[in-house]
This record gives sequence, C-alpha cells and structure tokens, in this order.
Amino acid sequence: MSKQHAPATLRNREAIAEVLARELPGSGTVLEIAAGTGEHAVFFAARFGALTWLPSDPSAEALASITAYRADYPGTNLSAPVMLDAADPDIWPVAEAAAIVCINMVHISPWAATQGLFRGAARLLGSSGGPLVLYGPYLEDGVETAASNLAFDESLKARNPEWGLRRAEDLDILAAAHGLSRTARHAMPANNLTLVFRPI
Repeated sequence: MSKQHAPATLRNREAIAEVLARELPGSGTVLEIAAGTGEHAVFFAARFGALTWLPSDPSAEALASITAYRADYPGTNLSAPVMLDAADPDIWPVAEAAAIVCINMVHISPWAATQGLFRGAARLLGSSGGPLVLYGPYLEDGVETAASNLAFDESLKARNPEWGLRRAEDLDILAAAHGLSRTARHAMPANNLTLVFRPI
C-alpha cells in the first residue's frame, strides 16, 4: 500500500482547521510544504472547498502516499502533489500561492529548510499578502517549556544534531529579514503552537 498513516494527523487536524478557518483567504491556492502522508491535505481540501490545496514534499514515498489518498478524494480542489525541497526555494515548482501551510517540519529538518521556507514564502506571498502558517512545538523566551517538549527536543537532536525545537523569536528574526512579520500566535493542544507570518 502506498498510503502511509501518521497518528498525529487525526489528533491535531480539527484544532489546526479551526485556526486555518480564521487565517486562510477565501479563495486561491494553498501550498502545503512537507505534506507528509497526505492525510492533512485530504482533510483540509474537504474542509475548505473554495480553496485549491496543493500538497508538496521532498520524499518520493510521501508523494506516493499523497497520490494514493488523492485517488480516493471525491472533490476537485486537491491538486496532484509536487516534489519540493523547502531548503531550495529557487527551484520550487510553484509560481504563486494565496497562502502557505507547513505542519511539523521546522523541528524535524535542518535550519536551512526553515530559512528556505521563509525565503520562498516571501517570494510567493509578496503580491497576495497571504499568510505563512506554521504548526508545531516551539520554544519561547519567557515561557516555560513543557517537560514533554524538552524531552522531545533531546530525542530529535539525538536522531539528528541539525534537528530540534526552534525559538519562536528566531523565526521572528528570520521573517523580518525576508519582509515578513508575525501576526498571530495560537496556542494549540499538546503544547503546540500555530504561528502566522504575513508580508509587511
């Protein structure tokens, strides 16, 4: 079976959808970066029928899973997935987007991927003013980090020294360097956050 399953998608998709309903535009294409299994893409495409959902991932296995889920999707607003490496925005196969959504990538990838994500977002969203929506666990200055997130951070760094939870303030600095500014912080279940950035 090409379909992969990520248990976290079933746990967090409703909460994320509630935030997306407040942040996404009414129409246009939403580029999902690091779409993984494709389960979020199918769910959100169905929830936001007026938007075109474009999933992407750098992994051939993930693209196969997304394609398999898409084959069973009855709607017409879920695009075929595209191969896209967040770290290399100069060759992203996408010309424009009304919004970008990236779930659980920033901490499970090298910092270069986040740098590329913001650079690419600045290019794609500059004309539309649309949001870059990031979901996941983050560290925040002056906010006590949950013990579970600290343990998760240690486990990520043990798997790959280039991985780990990022400081929200570092994302703010990176955003500013590319003409973006954080416009929202949504507290989410299980000690996660949704951070929203838009062109200044």
